[in-house]
Amino acid sequence: MDAIADRTLRPETAPERTPVPPFDLVIFGAGGDLALRKLFPALAQRSREGVLPGESRILGIVRKAEDVEDLPKQIARRLSEEGLSKNDVHAFLQRLTVVMLDAVKPETYAALKAELGANGRVRSFYLSTPPDLFIPICENLAAAGILTPTSRVILEKPLGRDLASAREINDAVARILPEDRTYRIDHYLGKETVQNLLVLRFANTLFERSWSSRDIDHVQITVAETVGLESRAGYYDKSGHMRDMVQNHLMQLLTLFAIEPPNMLEAGAVRDEKIKVLKALRPIVGPDVQRYTVRGQYVAGQIDGQRVRGYAEELGHASNTETFVAIRCEIDTWRWAGVPIYLRTGKRMAQRYSEIAVTFKPVPHSIFGSGSCDRLDANRLVIRLQPNDGVQLQLMMKVPGSGRLKVVPRQLDLRYSTAFDERTPDAYERLLTDVIRGDQTLFMHRDEVEQAWTWVDPIIAGWQDYTPHPHRYVAGSWGPSQAIGLIEREGRSWADPDLV
Repeated sequence: MDAIADRTLRPETAPERTPVPPFDLVIFGAGGDLALRKLFPALAQRSREGVLPGESRILGIVRKAEDVEDLPKQIARRLSEEGLSKNDVHAFLQRLTVVMLDAVKPETYAALKAELGANGRVRSFYLSTPPDLFIPICENLAAAGILTPTSRVILEKPLGRDLASAREINDAVARILPEDRTYRIDHYLGKETVQNLLVLRFANTLFERSWSSRDIDHVQITVAETVGLESRAGYYDKSGHMRDMVQNHLMQLLTLFAIEPPNMLEAGAVRDEKIKVLKALRPIVGPDVQRYTVRGQYVAGQIDGQRVRGYAEELGHASNTETFVAIRCEIDTWRWAGVPIYLRTGKRMAQRYSEIAVTFKPVPHSIFGSGSCDRLDANRLVIRLQPNDGVQLQLMMKVPGSGRLKVVPRQLDLRYSTAFDERTPDAYERLLTDVIRGDQTLFMHRDEVEQAWTWVDPIIAGWQDYTPHPHRYVAGSWGPSQAIGLIEREGRSWADPDLV
């Protein structure tokens, strides 16, 4: 299929871009890991491609005087590492202004107000900070008279650490900015393959007609990481993998996979259908937490031939924080009744990859004798988010030859890298420009966030009662053995990422 895709699917021209109005983008936490690793490179790429209007500015907020001079140097080093030329780096830095203020001290916002001036541009404020700063920043921006009728605020995940704290943040922000100017960001929604989920389903009769319990046996959603704590130890040990990954990333993948067709590709319509999926998720409470979920924590092992330390070693002390979560869940709707959906995510796993694997029901009867094939494998559709973004469909095929009929499973494989000439943009490139354009389709409504917490909170509470100590797994493996048992006791197995 690669060869076919190369001939027929490659676009003759680049897709038309929606214009971006002139803007000022203010990044709180500009010296943090997210800003340096993702936000500034994404903006620099957009600038290099001519997407950003020439008069638009990026303002980086720092707390210390020495960071005013140091931040541009850090950004320049990062952009060079990303492969941008010296001219591109220099052009981007011309857009940058560094402002020193303390997020929790109202009197320091005068410097930001003076720098922004009184122009009529769109103002967007990216809060790349811990969630406990979301409320004071929004309140101080309002008190300083910095917010305008076109101002928007971007809230980075996680939004709180439970339902109560998420509601507190949402309520406080709502007193300052309306919902249509509040952007709760989850970068997974900006990934090309995630967006392609909607196209795959709703632009192809082949898949939409079979997208239900009638034809689907089960679904697996996996987000596997090989990294450990890195620089996030303080945050991560208070959060854990359930709050860090499941409540946001995996819940968003699940909703986009399972939604009913919206009446149009518009923010309100898509969000309404996603909320319906979250409300239909069967609660996992009490003793069911032990039966349908697995939490784990990695111990020392090897990844890519290199020894890596266990979680407690990296942290410096013992902890019951989970670094791995597996869940068997169901959606109680007409379309999905009876279809198990398995969620799996963890750190220090054998490979880094993210995918949605849809296994269809097997054929009801094989007409082929035992000499033709050992078994007829069920068709499987794999939507790979990273790496090697693309879509793969496993089918049973005849082996060429004039001898006895031989049937084997083979894959039809469409990779973005071979199907399209266009560079695949980073998720933040799309999401940041969507904020400036005022498009909320790929952002979360407050009801989505709160409904996800409503489902997640009882599981976290149940762990304290029924499984207070996470199961151990060796770094470089696929998680604790209990996660294998979770799926294999129902006669299924986790999809093999090496087959993709």
